[in-house]
Amino acid sequence: METMKYIFVTGGVISGLGKGITASSIGRLLKSRGLKVTAVKIDPYLNIDAGTMNPFEHGEVFVLEDGAEADLDLGNYERYLDINLEKDHNITTGKVYRTVIEKERAGEYLGKTVQIIPHITNEIKRRIKAVAEASGADVCIVELGGTVGDIEAMPFLEAVRQMNSEMGRGQNCLFVHTTLVPIMGAVGEPKTKPTQHSVKELRAIGIQPDIIVARSAAPLEYSIRKKISLFCDVSLEAVVSTPDAKSIYEVPIILEEQGLTDYILRRLGFGPMEKDLKEWREFLDRILYSSETVRIALVGKYTELADAYLSHIEAFHHAGAELKAKVEIRFFDSELVEKNGISRELACCDGILIPGGFGSRGTEGKIATAQFAREKGVPFLGVCLGFQIATIEVARNILGLPDAHSTEFKPECDSPVIDLLPEQKGVLTKGGTMRLGSQKVLVKEGSIAHRLYGRTEIMERHRHRYEVNPEYIAQLEEAGWKFTGRSDDGIKMEIGELEGHPFYVAAQFHPEFKSRPRKPSPLHLGLIRAALDYKKVQENRLNEL
Repeated sequence: METMKYIFVTGGVISGLGKGITASSIGRLLKSRGLKVTAVKIDPYLNIDAGTMNPFEHGEVFVLEDGAEADLDLGNYERYLDINLEKDHNITTGKVYRTVIEKERAGEYLGKTVQIIPHITNEIKRRIKAVAEASGADVCIVELGGTVGDIEAMPFLEAVRQMNSEMGRGQNCLFVHTTLVPIMGAVGEPKTKPTQHSVKELRAIGIQPDIIVARSAAPLEYSIRKKISLFCDVSLEAVVSTPDAKSIYEVPIILEEQGLTDYILRRLGFGPMEKDLKEWREFLDRILYSSETVRIALVGKYTELADAYLSHIEAFHHAGAELKAKVEIRFFDSELVEKNGISRELACCDGILIPGGFGSRGTEGKIATAQFAREKGVPFLGVCLGFQIATIEVARNILGLPDAHSTEFKPECDSPVIDLLPEQKGVLTKGGTMRLGSQKVLVKEGSIAHRLYGRTEIMERHRHRYEVNPEYIAQLEEAGWKFTGRSDDGIKMEIGELEGHPFYVAAQFHPEFKSRPRKPSPLHLGLIRAALDYKKVQENRLNEL
């Protein structure tokens, strides 16, 4: 077996520089050369996983095939590499320390004093290597979350430093450092000092970066790259400028055009390889140069942070590219809708999405939005909680059950059309206890969902505790809310479609998690297609006036 190659991606100066996109882009470029690539995300927080973390603080919780609740960067890896990852691909401090403590309690350390070095670092190395080797990949890309200098990141940096030393220094490991080059003042002068200090911090740990990915508002001139090369002791060809891009899917092309892929291949001992980025370039062209525009309203409770809905955003980009249309996503706070009603801006959108979420805040605003979409014929997609919201709205306003609700929000309501899953009753802990991961869904022939998926059996990822109450299913269907997707045992309702509406569809699962470039989520694709049709109808009506 060939020696596994590792690329470690670190970040300096500030967070939010796009380490995940850098790591994903490098992975995509290596894949375009015929290599098999896998990815690992290290998160230095003490949480076991991202499942219980507030989206305002951490962004979206991304659900993997095996039900793991992971960091959103795992979603970027899946989308860019077109692979499915599992729980072991997200390593957290909580996971590492729990394993070490369990081993200590079991007496596996033979009475030794358990310390950060070597016990914690050994466990980190074991996890990285186990995931990489199990994947059968040629290259494993490891992104280290946080910023160099953060105290919680130190054990992970020490672990990868050791890996480089143990595997033949500079032969099988490559370090990519993402850093900031701010452009200051009226004359727009790029400043390299933050990068120099960041690299100094990294070198103090014992890691010399092989590549510097310099983030900036505009492309860096040769003189600035030369300066970074000189002060940071990095080859000039390995100082890569990554200016702000129109689309995150442009980043692989930006890196490729600066020769980064060839440099990495040489450094890791791979021979010349033919590249194939044709499909990616075609996809990017559709993202950047689509002539038609469609507006989608996203009505939720975390709208101040777009990353809370990252997979939906990307799923819409994928769907738009497939239909050669630019998707403009307009965010609306459901609390404000609840307070002020449907705004003119929301009413002017061509389609509406109500995504998943937890808690009662803004619920009535979401119900009002679902009612508006139903009554006005606006294309509508509900996901997870959005599916439950649509069900509640039909029960209230078509079935005539004014107190219809979910027991999550109103435990003592008269008409609990949404209720706790039977297996969730008695569950007291929160982390990793929901109905999670890939589950089979049976799709009714002749339905909109069947037309979109082209199959009667699909696999989709879930993350929920509540479901449609079986006692109300018959009434809801009589009212025109048809359940066209069900669990494989026929008990749980998975897809709802409103009879007589051009496109009013909702799903209990999360189709956004499996959307990929050139393989868009069928339900998001359906919404965008319906929104384009709706837009044309509205424009024709205006022209007739």
